Formats: sequence, C-alpha cells, structure tokens
Amino acid sequence: MTRRRPPRMPLPTREGVGPSCIGLPHGTWPTIAEFLIERFPVITPQAWMERIEAGEVVDEHCVPVTATRRYQSPLRVYYYRTLDGEASIPFEEEVVFQDDQLLVVDKPPFVPVTPKGKYLKESLLVRLKRKLGLDDLVPLHRIDRSTSGLVLFSVKPATRGAYQSLFPERRIAKHYEAVVPWQEGVSLPEVYRSRLVDDDHFMRVREEPGEPNSETRIEVLNVQDGLALLRLSPITGRRHQLRVHCLALGMPIVNDPIYPVLLPEGADDFARPMQLLARSLSFADPVTGAQRSFASRRSLLLTPK
Repeated sequence: MTRRRPPRMPLPTREGVGPSCIGLPHGTWPTIAEFLIERFPVITPQAWMERIEAGEVVDEHCVPVTATRRYQSPLRVYYYRTLDGEASIPFEEEVVFQDDQLLVVDKPPFVPVTPKGKYLKESLLVRLKRKLGLDDLVPLHRIDRSTSGLVLFSVKPATRGAYQSLFPERRIAKHYEAVVPWQEGVSLPEVYRSRLVDDDHFMRVREEPGEPNSETRIEVLNVQDGLALLRLSPITGRRHQLRVHCLALGMPIVNDPIYPVLLPEGADDFARPMQLLARSLSFADPVTGAQRSFASRRSLLLTPK
C-alpha cells in the first residue's frame, strides 16, 4: 500500500497568518500538550486546551493533537500563533507591481516586513497574504520596521531561488534616500567603508577597527534649512548599514529611534517617522530576462528641487 504524502502545510493560512511549527525534542513529557504548555509559558494551559479542542494543533501528517496524545519525538507540530491586543499601525502599504512571479510593495514606516515581537497581523507579509490571497508569498529581502519604501516578494516557490540569488550575488541595484542634519563646509566621501559587528545590545550594530565588511556610496541631492537629502547606495547589505554609516559621519538619520540613542520599546511617534526611504530597485529579471526598475512614490521631509 502506497502511503499518501502529507500536504506542504498541515494547516491552511488563516487571515493571512500561516501556521507556526515546532519540532518535538527528545524528552520525557507524558503528552504533547504538556510539552507545549511548558515550552510556551506565555500561553495559558486553558488557551492550549481550547486550541487543541478546536483542531488547531496538528502534527506533520495532519493528525490532530489531542489533550491525551502521548509525546513522540522527533515529530513536528503545527499551530497558529496569536497575539492578544496587537496595536494597529495607521499606515497602508501600496502595491507597485504584481505578476505571476513577483510582487513589489511600497512599505510605510513602522510596519515590520515579517511577524516579529508584538506584531503579527500588522506585519507587511500577513497584511498582503490576507488582502491578496497569496499564501506562498515570501519576502526576498528585508528593510527595517522604521524604514519605508520598496520590498520585493516572491509569489511562486518554483522561481524563488532565482530571485533570491540576486541579492548575495549583487545583481540588484538598490538606492535609498535619507534626511540628515547638515553643516556648511562638510565634505563627504563618495564611498564610505567600515567594519560592522553586533553591539552588546541586540538591537544595535557598531563599527570596530579591522577589514571593512560594509560599503555605501553617498551623494548629496539637496541642502535646505540645516538638513541634507542624501542618496545612499549600499554595495553590501549589512544590518543597519546605512544608519550606522550616517552616524559615523556625524549625520544620524532624522528621527532614527536607535542611533545615536536607543529609544525604549513602545516609544513610536507616528508623527515623526524615520527619514530613510528605500527609493528604487532595478535588476535584470533572472526568469524572463526583462529589465526591471521600480521606484517608491513616497517622499521624505526634504525633497530635491
């Protein structure tokens, strides 16, 4: 008898939220339910029992987990992640381009690209899955929650690898704009390089002496009222690269909530978004061969004349 293969995901996407998965490690828990209760203490035992009774916890073979089902390693268990009291973010994304392979979206500030921390349904990925009904949608790169602008998504798993390779192979041109404080007489390098490493605080990155591992091209587009609009073109793609490079040059990006001062969690001021915009993306499409070029229609506090 031929055994039927389980579907790709044992639980369907629900309101844009795909199921989470955990592998059961070797252990002596009497039941799967007792393991889940111990592993996720922020979820009450009652909440787990309600999910189990509703059939919202299953294994990799689509077999429901019951309250008394014995523990079995190395089984994978799927369930829906939920957040109580998730705050709404009052800004909307805009679809710039969509075809059978790609989705290009203009992200507003404060919206994370993927579920993280206290954001689930308000993340860009979940918003798009819910609105467009694209369950296989996956971001091909990330920009910070505070950064606005273009994000590229893969629609089909079959061609995802071809598009993902554009980034590590540096076959995609990315240009950002940033507003920074400006003093007359300042001279900026055309290219800034430095070595970036993780800081002691997990939210931050810092520079240290040594061989550079980050590189940014810099161009001044406009100067007005003590502010400058910069065009930043990252050659490398290190975390927080543009923000740390601007800080190192004595020009921290306006309204940056991390550099130079890390603001406490929950200190979002929707009237003061960080002035960093992922302005444009261009590349030769590895699937169709067409030349692709996309631009954000958002603007910063200072725009070129």
